[in-house]
Amino acid sequence: MITIHLQAHDPAQAPITLQAHSGQSLMQAAVDTNVSGIQADCGGLLTCATCHVVVHEDWVKQLPPMGSDEDGMLTFTAQAREPGSRLSCQIVLTPELDGLQVTLPESQY
Repeated sequence: MITIHLQAHDPAQAPITLQAHSGQSLMQAAVDTNVSGIQADCGGLLTCATCHVVVHEDWVKQLPPMGSDEDGMLTFTAQAREPGSRLSCQIVLTPELDGLQVTLPESQY
């Protein structure tokens, strides 16, 4: 199992820690555990940008580069794009990502 830490936009809120299977997307792991803050309206089809997360700086380089479709879709996020912005539907979890830390945006809409 892979451990993921999701921090709410409000740093006063306690982080959410979840367990996920290798090969699963971060978005699917969050949806499966009813994480508030990941809407995933399109179900991971890369057409809505409602699974936006900001990957903590220490983890950005451990992710594969984003594709042009994800890069383009990030222009449609409700919260302004940041250097670590990614769509969680495009982050496939691997053992190397055990301990991944991301922050949820204030809103997906």
